[in-house]
Amino acid sequence: MIDLGLTDKVALVTGGTRGLGRAIAEKLAAEKVKIVVTGTNEERAKQAANEISSAYDVEALGLKHDVSSEESTKEVVKAIIARFKRIDILVNNAGVTSDGIMMTMKKENWDKVISTNLTGAFNCTKFVSKQMLRQKSGSIVNMASVVGITGNVGQANYAASKAGLIGFTKTTARELADRGIKVNAVAPGYIATDMTAALPEKVTEEMLSKIPMKAYGRPEAVASAVLFLVSNMSEYITGQVINVDGGMVMQ
Repeated sequence: MIDLGLTDKVALVTGGTRGLGRAIAEKLAAEKVKIVVTGTNEERAKQAANEISSAYDVEALGLKHDVSSEESTKEVVKAIIARFKRIDILVNNAGVTSDGIMMTMKKENWDKVISTNLTGAFNCTKFVSKQMLRQKSGSIVNMASVVGITGNVGQANYAASKAGLIGFTKTTARELADRGIKVNAVAPGYIATDMTAALPEKVTEEMLSKIPMKAYGRPEAVASAVLFLVSNMSEYITGQVINVDGGMVMQ
């Protein structure tokens, strides 16, 4: 059995109450990582933490968190350090969409997506990395998207936030590499969710035609990529973007 070097590490997964964030939190918990999940709904965050703790027999904490707020992020980091004394892993997963054609997009819709998806990652990385610098170790994974590479009609704000996150990943990786901190990104493609399950068959067929593997990805596949990047199996990898997209985008 391969030792991933994760037992008793402490991970913060933003937007970890459901969807990809929840899958990532559970994947890490299965390796005996202590989990902190955050979200804008405090009750849901606490419930998710309790369920993860019970299912995987690990310590877990659920906290209310607005990643776009510097103050909220400071308080979350302070609470984690008070409880666990350290932070080893940060997964910047929290994100929102507010789609619309750029010509008619309202500024508040642009601002909402950028402030959550991009500024949120900046806030979390800024304050978590200060603790990691003191430890001289840590791993950060930013959840990007293939649309940050290709663009997508009706998602100028979302694509811009994810493209910005890729540039942010590469820059912070350079800044933190000599202090023992890895920074990488995962760019999911079409992943099987409640939303994709509800799509009409014609739309599903069109989407699948763009994927060489002819199937949606599972949330667990994305979580596995994150697990690899935060484990000691990726000890010499930083500043990289791993596409989890069934071959849809090849660079």
